[in-house]
This record gives sequence, structure tokens and C-alpha cells, in this order.
Amino acid sequence: MITEKFYVYILKGRYSKYYTGHTKNLTDRLSRHHRGSVPYTKNLRPLTLVTYVVFTDEYLAISFEKYLKTGSGRAFLKRHLI
Repeated sequence: MITEKFYVYILKGRYSKYYTGHTKNLTDRLSRHHRGSVPYTKNLRPLTLVTYVVFTDEYLAISFEKYLKTGSGRAFLKRHLI
């Protein structure tokens, strides 16, 4: 049985700006960020992958990404991930 994977990832860019996103294909998504194909991170290059979390449930991945973008989620990031 093949289980689909969903990734929530955090990038660090210029000026120590962080970007959080989710994707099914982490390699392709990171490539698009590095090429400048993602408008939000285009001006933050160069980008570094800080961390990523793998989920087998897409709903949980999206929920975790949304949580990380809240005030308490940003505090969690600072304490545990970045």
C-alpha cells in the first residue's frame, strides 16, 4: 500500500524572513521557490529550507500550516523549529 505524503515546510529568506507552505511534492516546490517562480518568495531569495514535517493526511497538513501562521503557531516555531 502506497501512502501519499504531504509536506509542511519552512523557508528562511533574505532579511531573516520566513515562509511557511505545504505541498505534495517538496522537491518540485523548492525548485520553484529557488527559481523565483513563486511571487511571494521571489524577492526573498536566496532561500534556505529550515525544516519540514511529513503528513499522510492532507487535511492535517493544511491545518498545521494554518496553525503555524497564527500568533501561537509562530511562537511554537520560535521555541521548537527555527
